[in-house]
Amino acid sequence: MPLDDLKKTEHLLALDGAKERLQIFKASLLDEGSFDSAVDSCDGVFHTASPFLLSSNDPQADLVDPALKGTLNVLRSCAKVPSIRRVIVTSSMAAVSFNGKPLSPEVTVDETWFSDPAFCEKSKLWYMLGNTIAEEAAWKFSEENRIDMVAINPGMVIGPLLQSQSTLDSSSSVMPVLNLVKGVKIPCKTYRWVDVRDVANAHIQAFENPSACGRYCLAERVANSFGIFKILHELYPDLNLPEEYTEEKASEPNYQVSKERAQSLGIAYIPLEVSLKDTVECLKEKNFINA
Repeated sequence: MPLDDLKKTEHLLALDGAKERLQIFKASLLDEGSFDSAVDSCDGVFHTASPFLLSSNDPQADLVDPALKGTLNVLRSCAKVPSIRRVIVTSSMAAVSFNGKPLSPEVTVDETWFSDPAFCEKSKLWYMLGNTIAEEAAWKFSEENRIDMVAINPGMVIGPLLQSQSTLDSSSSVMPVLNLVKGVKIPCKTYRWVDVRDVANAHIQAFENPSACGRYCLAERVANSFGIFKILHELYPDLNLPEEYTEEKASEPNYQVSKERAQSLGIAYIPLEVSLKDTVECLKEKNFINA
């Protein structure tokens, strides 16, 4: 991305204090050493970049390689800087719960779970595969190079947006909500939902809290697409129901995600209903949908 591409940077440059404190560097996930200047003299590094695509014609190049090589390239740069006291890696629930184990209301997924790369590859779950092998490689590299690393594993992130309409594409995690509001037919998939403000807070706490360690799963609730529409319809009764919508399909989620470790960071989750309402209102404000 060119540094002078204002469509990609204007929402960052508009942040409070950006003029005085924000510095933007050019780097590429696939180029080793390109993060050296960005992390030089830092106290902490937050690696949040891993491509999120719902589909791809070349998943190895679009999803797997950037996730794995990008994470290792950032960590290699960090290993050169003695002042860095902790690295926060944004992984995903995609690296936690996709291992072929049966899921039911009695099952609670927690930080001890890891997705199985062989299962992900066999099932063609390329985003899950990329995140899983990237996080595994990050733990191995950090241990070998004595990097104090903490992993944050959020589910589907929704909530108010910073970016403008010109920078929102089909890979955005708010797209399922946007499509439901606009009446676009979407598959009835189950996601683990969390508010972006909780995700940001978790990153800050994971860096600032000396006792933070290991992994932290972040999910306020597990719900499928029709369960989400049920909440949206209660918030906005004028929404048109999709033909496939039924109470049965909008039933309770079939498993849980542990909140214990996230709560140990001081995370008190924003309720999913609030996150959805704030997402929709922000989409209206930014003219993604008609008010």
